[in-house]
Formats: sequence, C-alpha cells, structure tokens
Amino acid sequence: MPLKVGMVSLGCAKNMVNSEQMLQKLKDAGYDISGPLSEADAIVINTCGFIESAKAEAIENILEFAELKKEGKLKKIIVAGCLSERYKGEILLEIPEVDGLVGCGSFDEIAEVLSGVMEGEKVCRFGDINAPVSETERVVTSGPGWAYLRIAEGCDNRCAYCVIPNLRGRFRSRPMENILAEARSLAEIGVKELIVVAQDTTRYGTDLYGERKLSELVRRLCAIEGIKWVRLHYLYPDEIDDELIDAVAAEEKVVKYLDIPIQHINDKILKRMNRRGSGEEIRRLFKKLRERIPGVVLRTSIITGLPGEGEAEFEELANFLREAKIERGGIFTYSPEEGTKAAEMPDIPPREVAERRAELLTDIQSRIIDEFNESMIGKVLKVLAEGVDIETGWMYGRSFADSPDVDGRVLFDCEAEPGEFVKVRVTGVLGGDLAGEVEV
Repeated sequence: MPLKVGMVSLGCAKNMVNSEQMLQKLKDAGYDISGPLSEADAIVINTCGFIESAKAEAIENILEFAELKKEGKLKKIIVAGCLSERYKGEILLEIPEVDGLVGCGSFDEIAEVLSGVMEGEKVCRFGDINAPVSETERVVTSGPGWAYLRIAEGCDNRCAYCVIPNLRGRFRSRPMENILAEARSLAEIGVKELIVVAQDTTRYGTDLYGERKLSELVRRLCAIEGIKWVRLHYLYPDEIDDELIDAVAAEEKVVKYLDIPIQHINDKILKRMNRRGSGEEIRRLFKKLRERIPGVVLRTSIITGLPGEGEAEFEELANFLREAKIERGGIFTYSPEEGTKAAEMPDIPPREVAERRAELLTDIQSRIIDEFNESMIGKVLKVLAEGVDIETGWMYGRSFADSPDVDGRVLFDCEAEPGEFVKVRVTGVLGGDLAGEVEV
C-alpha cells in the first residue's frame, strides 16, 4: 500500500501553486495524496514566513502535527517554503519532531526529501532561490472552475518592510509560451477563471524581453477557448501603463477588478518604505482607472503603524480611504521583521497605536463595502458557482467583484453545478454577502 501524504498550504496564492507542484511530484513518485489529513502517514507543511502573524500560524500548525507524531498518529513531518528558508538553522533545533526541511529553491525535490526521511534521515534541501521558475506540472486544488496562474517568481522592489526578496529571490518571469500552454491545459480540465499572480505582475516580461509584457499576455490569455474570466492581482501602481489599462478596458474576459497594493498614501511614509511614486501619483492613477474602466472594482492593501507614521500621516491615509472609496481593502498592522531596513528605523509607533489605527481604517472600509453592496441591489451579476453555504443551505459563488478567500460572496437559493456560471439578480445583503435569485 502506498504511503499516504497530506499537504497543508499556508500563506499566499503563489505558495499554493508551489504546494500544487509538490503534490504533482509526490503523485508522480507513487505516493497517495488523496484522503483526509487525519489518515496521512506523512505531512508536508508549506509555510509562509512573511510577517509575524503568518509565522505564528505556521508554527502553530507544525506544533499541532508534532503532537500527533508524539502520539504515534503520524510518522513524518516535512516543513517547506518561506519559514524553512528564513529559519533553516532554527527549526530542526527548536522542533525536533520535524524530519525534513525544503527551501523555496527546492520544491521540486520534495519526493526525494520524503524518501530520505522515511528511511530515517534528517533531510534538508535549500536550492538556488534565483534559479529559473520551475515549470513542474501541478495538481490543481482550487476551484471548482478557477485556478491561480503564476507568471513570475521573486521580487526586485526591495520595499523596506519586506523580506520576500531574501526568501524568494530576484524577479524572474516565466516564458510567455509556457504560461499560455499551462493556461490552455487548465482550460481543458474545466477551469474558467484564471487568477494571474506573481509578487509583482506588472513587471512581467521586463527581465526576459526587456519591456513590460503583461498587456500582451492578458490579450493572449483572453483568446484561449474555454477561459471566461481573467483576474489580475498584485499590480504595482507605478508600473501600470496606458497599454495595460487599454487591455483591461477592451477585453471582455478581463474582469473589471484590479488588485493594486499601495500600502500607504503619505509621501514621507512611501519614501521610507522605499516605494516608488508619490501619493499624488496614486490618486491620479485611481482617478484614471475609474474614468477609463467604467465600473471597475479596486482592491488594495494598507499597512498602519509604519516607522514615522504619526497622527498627521495616519489622518491623510484615513481621509484618502474615505475619498477614494476603494471597494476592497485589506488592512494590516506593521510587523517589524528582522533583516529588513524598516525594522531598524526609529519612530515605530507602539503596537497598540498601530492596532487602534487598523481598527479605525477597518471601520471606514466596512462602511465603503456596505455602500458598494447596497449599490448592487437590483443588478444582475454573472456569478461563478462554487458550493453550498452550510448555514443557509443556499448555493454561493463569486461575481466579478470578488476574488477567492479575500472578498465576499453571492448567495442564491437555487441549485447550480459548482464551476458553472449563473445569472443572479441581487435582492439584498445577508451577513455581508450579496444575496439574490437566479434568472433563467
């Protein structure tokens, strides 16, 4: 009987793609990757090590499985990903129940690592994090009906608060033909929505082709039969050009939803963060996007409590959110991370101040979302059906305005096949989600 292996994938969408690639490698090696985690003989935990909360979640998961191993309910534990890359010297020492470590440059070696630990070895693999992006196939675990499409790896931006370049390496684009081939393969298995991801999608192609190629890639993705939606994530504001805006506006398959992390709006804070561009340039960009892409839904991420953020800088940020009415926003409290320039800066606001500011911004954002939801009542939305809501018994899915796991849902009282599109007339709001009736 083949060894049963479970996978726990933590952190971002890019990490999920790596988890899916590891599952493919394990499957190809003859391991059984099906079934619940409780039945697994070995567990692979693909971790995030970006900020304190992500590290805490990863460690909590590792310790939980360490207890199962002590109880004889689990044979082996392998820790992979960013936490391994960042703390390769500490994990085995602090948590001896861990049998193997896999860094961000060695995901493709997971089967060999598992083979080694099953033979009683402590195996650590840390390959080159600047190597070309792996083109390993993957077991798609998202959906139904959607999948992430990773177009690049690593980052060259060197934001002062961010440790990602140290873990994921320099920015490397995948060849466009490889991306398109993967997209066609995803379409063949029923994927209808491609969610385009990278640490910085707007920089795509600059290293391989000497110029930005995201707009061309988007148009070619839209030409693939079977693909109905293309959603763009992680667009850096200073890299969004007119050609990309034209592609988003013109291509019907590109959902009018753009994820543009800005982190802050105050010029002094942006400069200390080593972010390119100014607050005024961000304001002009958002105004241009609203004008040129009618009905566009914007998503961003905001950090409170950055070094140098006083009451005046925070108030500017709060006022910007009120005025810009960004429909989707993630609010985060600054986490000083060792190895980053920001962690060594003076004037870091006290944690309780940063948390209070995050709460205030969350309140502002909640009111904006409520206003947006109210504006949707009476409209007919194209919804990608995903499953059944346990509490209501209704089906749920996502509209153009909703990305998986980070945004809301659309509930409807009608059976639909997960992974298929339905038209829903919105009649109200239920627990923060839109609710409506299917139109035949």
